[in-house]
Amino acid sequence: MARQAAGSALIQFGDTVVLVAATAQDHPTHLPFFPLTVEYREKSYAGGKIPGGFFKREGRPGEKEILSARLIDRPLRPLFPEGYMNETQVACFILSADQENDADVLGMLGASLSLNMSPIPFDTVLAGVRIGRIQGNWVLNPTFQQLEYSDVDIVVAGSEEAILMVEGGAVEVPEEELLEGLAVAHKGIRELVDLQKEILKDRRAPEMDWTPVLPDQDLRAEVENLASPRVSEALELTEKQERNQAMASVLDDILAELEERDEDHGDDRGDIRDVIRGVERKAMRERILDRGERADGRALEDVRTITCEIGILPRTHGSALFTRGQTQALAVTTLGTARDEQRIDTVDTREEVTKSFMLHYNFPPFCTGEAKPYRGTSRREQGHGALAERAIQPLLPAYDDFPYTIRVVSDILESNGSSSMASVCGASLALMAAGVPISSACAGVAMGLIKEDDRVAILTDILGVEDALGDMDFKVAGTRKGITAIQMDIKIKGLTHEILREAMDRARKGRIHILDIMDQAIAEPRDELSEFAPRIMTIQINPEKIGDIIGPKGKTIRAIQDESGANIDVDDTGLVKIAAVSGEAGDRAREMIEAIVQEPEVGRIYEGPVKNTTSFGAFIEILPGVEGLCHISELQDKRTEKTEDVLKKGDMTRVKLLAIDERGRLKLSRRAALEEEGQAGGQA
Repeated sequence: MARQAAGSALIQFGDTVVLVAATAQDHPTHLPFFPLTVEYREKSYAGGKIPGGFFKREGRPGEKEILSARLIDRPLRPLFPEGYMNETQVACFILSADQENDADVLGMLGASLSLNMSPIPFDTVLAGVRIGRIQGNWVLNPTFQQLEYSDVDIVVAGSEEAILMVEGGAVEVPEEELLEGLAVAHKGIRELVDLQKEILKDRRAPEMDWTPVLPDQDLRAEVENLASPRVSEALELTEKQERNQAMASVLDDILAELEERDEDHGDDRGDIRDVIRGVERKAMRERILDRGERADGRALEDVRTITCEIGILPRTHGSALFTRGQTQALAVTTLGTARDEQRIDTVDTREEVTKSFMLHYNFPPFCTGEAKPYRGTSRREQGHGALAERAIQPLLPAYDDFPYTIRVVSDILESNGSSSMASVCGASLALMAAGVPISSACAGVAMGLIKEDDRVAILTDILGVEDALGDMDFKVAGTRKGITAIQMDIKIKGLTHEILREAMDRARKGRIHILDIMDQAIAEPRDELSEFAPRIMTIQINPEKIGDIIGPKGKTIRAIQDESGANIDVDDTGLVKIAAVSGEAGDRAREMIEAIVQEPEVGRIYEGPVKNTTSFGAFIEILPGVEGLCHISELQDKRTEKTEDVLKKGDMTRVKLLAIDERGRLKLSRRAALEEEGQAGGQA
């Protein structure tokens, strides 16, 4: 299969089947970065489905496909050789889905196999596994059903020697326990690496001819000589914009100086920029390793200055502004009803599923001082939003206790590193400000690493430049009890467990420090929802009465909604959800529904219209669609000659339900109702 690709692999686990194909152009690209793309596409036929919508064919990738593509891309990208700039693509197709096993880790395995058997210069055998923990027992590659009972769901990628990537969530699991799980995962990875080595023994193709795209050595030496003192001087500036402007001036000055010597250097701007970037990388790393001083002047374990404000937007349901150094997130919570739930159709489930909590992350160009076109949501934005959502999810109340659809939007207004973790902090604050009863506050911090041979420096709360020029971006989010989300990407061959352990210990200290500051703004969820948020109440009715509430062609439920101003949803179990901005509207809708579904109760007094009169009495509707007879002898406390002398059709009257006979007929008494209410002889 896929024999014209440079390398391809068909992976089957259970009845889940994945085809992965790797291809590459035979010449370098003109782009200033390594153009690797990973595509992960689910075929609807894999789950025995036909795509929904008008066109009935697969369209743009969904969130699950984008997040899975990122999972595969991140451990692969750092393993290609320096200077390799040929456009390379890894395509992963889900051909069969057994709806028990996730295909993302199979895609990672197939990517490793297809790249290693191809002529593409890639020589690291890697694999990925998912780990879960059920009742204290670690499970490798748990099924979807097992994950429902697991307090851990983490994907780990690695080589035989070390872990390369971590992504997932947990339910407030302590660091030590999570480290134990990573060790279990690495053991499983080694087994898959050994399996691949057996397969690859006679299947490796000769490496393709390729030429590293690197600056000319003479030009490199000359630029390094000119740039080194100026870059060191620029790095002494602790403010990001000043430092960036100084670095831009270094590039312009050196280019101008070289053009004076030889005008042909005007075409070397890209190479000169790359060399200067290398000089900056070396200078920054040496400054940290030798002096223990970072780009903004902080010590290695210091967290930037933090401010937290809540309730800054008057008409939103909950808002918070979280600022950490030059990174700022505006988080806003909106509460909705069941109608606002997101519907998701995926090959991993037989039926369409719904999602009642969403966290969306936006990264506008102005947050980094840039002017760029506004496009659709980027893969990075989707990935960061999913990470923050995963961090908050375990802390939300059960849907039955808080039957709201919850959406949090994090707009990054300023960015200089770790905006996804700022989104976690902002979301936690905004949810509490909205009155969502989350179980605990949640915070996140990004850790970095500088490693040169045996010299190692772990950085807390990294800056953008430390992420770009460092060796690790390790994000950890959680509560005081433990971790709820974790994501790690590295640019070196791998991490030892000792470094990982120390990074997680430092991350915990940083997280507790941030939580202490957040508690000063708001320590517990507010007792009351915003006056602009919908009020949701629930009523459990007899499922046989659902049709009475809906009415013919929805006439009854529409009338209730129009009269009360509330929104009403009824599910198949008879659970009725009433949502209204005002309590009065909700109460009115509830009363109307209860009037429809309530059963006649002997001894109770009702008020209703006279539907018809006869010579022997009047038929009165005491509940919608429920009528009874008030005999002429029960109309008043004296003899009645003619029914119409007391009641006429259309009159409203109060009656007491005396009895229900074996045939279900209701016996009513106006006289008994008047006597009980002290109005004997009066008019109803």
